[in-house]
Amino acid sequence: MESNLPPPIAPLTGTSDVHQRFLALSACLQQRVIGQQTLVERLLIALLADGHLLVEGAPGLAKTTAIRALAVHLQAGFARIQFTPDLLPADLTGSEIWRPNEGRFEFVPGPLFHPVVLADEINRAPAKVQSALLEAMAERQISVGGRSWPLPAPFLVMATQNPIEQEGTYALPEAQLDRFLMHVRIGYPDAATELAILQQARGGDGAALKHDPQASIDLDLLMQARQEVAGLHLAPALERYIVELVLASREPERFDPAMRGQIAWGASPRGTIALERCARARAWLAGRDYLIPEDVRAVAPDVLRHRVLPSYQAQAEGIDGGALVAALLARVPMP
Repeated sequence: MESNLPPPIAPLTGTSDVHQRFLALSACLQQRVIGQQTLVERLLIALLADGHLLVEGAPGLAKTTAIRALAVHLQAGFARIQFTPDLLPADLTGSEIWRPNEGRFEFVPGPLFHPVVLADEINRAPAKVQSALLEAMAERQISVGGRSWPLPAPFLVMATQNPIEQEGTYALPEAQLDRFLMHVRIGYPDAATELAILQQARGGDGAALKHDPQASIDLDLLMQARQEVAGLHLAPALERYIVELVLASREPERFDPAMRGQIAWGASPRGTIALERCARARAWLAGRDYLIPEDVRAVAPDVLRHRVLPSYQAQAEGIDGGALVAALLARVPMP
């Protein structure tokens, strides 16, 4: 399985203290998760943009290792939820337990109350579970028994999908998909990378994840980094380019009459916001205080592929959302 993601961004070169900490964090994660530079970069972008990640890839590609390693360096609580068809919303949110000695109900929090959550094989969960997760992702809170409880900050959900086995799975609703900042597809490593993975695994306990104080990111550093990302310069021409890309997903015939009827639904304004935030985070990680068109184009496939829904005609021709986004990127003029 090949990955159609853009190549990794250039090495980080920023000089601020918070940026150097993210540089160290990126280096630590890439040493631990060999051959998945794109996944590491997208995790950092999601963290900086305060969004959630949907990762699609075959089993054994270090998806769990990557998000667990990020939680270690954030010094944040981590929870892994294995989604199954018999899962209940209370298995995620927690539930109220009756305390007879005290004559009252006590709320016992579930795994969603961890700052970093891995929703493994999310497409195996039924509709009620999806609804509970949707509220947590969108509102940063959960509701049980007529009361609502806020979730911790930061709150990052990385959900995974297995593209191989589809028996007993549920298609994610469009509203749920739209809540994910990015939909990332990862593929198998090459021969050299696989050899390095084998050698690392042979190290046993020596290859176990260890906390590096130089790569730790606390809440204050994260908030400072997000402020720096928000302060990057965005030229008006590039801002219009972002808007034009999203508008093109709704009216593709404006740029190519041959694409008429290929897109059933285009990206929403949430897609426009996500595209700008991810492009800003990428530019900051690259050590720049301004955005360039390549920042937008590099993250656009991951930001838009799950927000651009192909028509029945396009599906019959084997065209998916990723192919449509690639076509739009080739047709919308750059500034």
